[in-house]
Amino acid sequence: MTDALGDDPVQTIAKVLPLAGVRVIEFSHMVMGPTCGLILGDLGADVIKIEPVGAGDNTRRLPGSGAGFFPTYNRNKRSLAVDLKSSEGLALVKRLIASADVVTENFRPGALDKQGLGAEALCAEHPRLIYCSLKGFLTGPYEQRTALDEVVQMMGGLAYMTGPPGRPLRAGASVNDVMGGMFAAIGILAALQERHTTDRGQVIRSGLFENNMFLVAQHMAQFAVTGKAAAPMPARISAWAVYDVFETGDDDQVFVGVVTDTQWQLFCEAFGCGDLAGDPDLATNPQRVHARERFMPRLREILRQHDRAAIMQVCERAGLPFAAITRPDEMFDDPHLNHPGAMVGVTLPDGRTTMIPALPLELNGVRPGLRLDLPEAGGHGAEILTELGLDPTEIEDLATRGIVSGPTGLRARADAA
Repeated sequence: MTDALGDDPVQTIAKVLPLAGVRVIEFSHMVMGPTCGLILGDLGADVIKIEPVGAGDNTRRLPGSGAGFFPTYNRNKRSLAVDLKSSEGLALVKRLIASADVVTENFRPGALDKQGLGAEALCAEHPRLIYCSLKGFLTGPYEQRTALDEVVQMMGGLAYMTGPPGRPLRAGASVNDVMGGMFAAIGILAALQERHTTDRGQVIRSGLFENNMFLVAQHMAQFAVTGKAAAPMPARISAWAVYDVFETGDDDQVFVGVVTDTQWQLFCEAFGCGDLAGDPDLATNPQRVHARERFMPRLREILRQHDRAAIMQVCERAGLPFAAITRPDEMFDDPHLNHPGAMVGVTLPDGRTTMIPALPLELNGVRPGLRLDLPEAGGHGAEILTELGLDPTEIEDLATRGIVSGPTGLRARADAA
């Protein structure tokens, strides 16, 4: 366990985080459930991740595009690896839940109910418990379907909007999984607040499909307003005339946006095309949108005469929106992302340390940081079981019989505790 508290002002907020004292028991894998736990953990909650005995959560071992899931969404958590199929392991987890404020889970519908760990059973036994299920679908005809981020993107219009016509394309990140976890955390925070008044918990549900539809709602509303179906983003008529990627003189690319009439004047002045700024037929953004074919080739020619760095400098001085086209791996060198507190360091299974973007929030000017490094599977088992009142001999016996497991021997960890 890595304790990040110290004299670093970026980390001192950990002493007064708003969810300190809230205990969360997390049954989750992949992205959606762990994102919810990450947010709660970064904000100070004691998040205990329940994993299978042995190697733990399968997410730890995903290859390819899934290789970053576990290190991104599992800091600031403790891990208990336990055999839930055994009566003793199940009893331990139920004792742990009795000490909790929140339970989160994102397994297939009904998976935990069979073990007495579903919402109905636990909330009946613990009326103050907040139980949050993160599922593919909320109540409705699709409720029992299996869903993935890509599935709901395809069925819910997001993939259609992202790719060019005829080529649906999923978004370049797990947007529904991550936002679904965010909405789950919002629901939990609301339930915690309500519990102050009612002294009762409640069941919270967050849906992957419904999250996708929240994202696509603007395109549904566009159809309602205009009577015309929204075109995929690569083929759309933009709301702004200049809102595009331009080729540069050094064979690179840069995005430039001009979203107000004032910015149009600034752009024309900055790039030496004042005659366009004075053209009455281009005075307003709607006029420019309809005249794009007339002036955009000239703008492309102008920007093609400058290298990317020069264009970005001109745009920054003029206060215009701009961006280099950057790969995610290049962001490790981004100066803003390397500002103190913007990223947190976590230790990978091979012992290397990498930096991961922090929660995108400032609390009193400080970003929530790292309190606990990525947990080894079962790495906090002895610590957690000791808190439940077990002595080292009992913990050793459970470990010997495979009821619980840890990476380096639970007896030694219990002795240290």
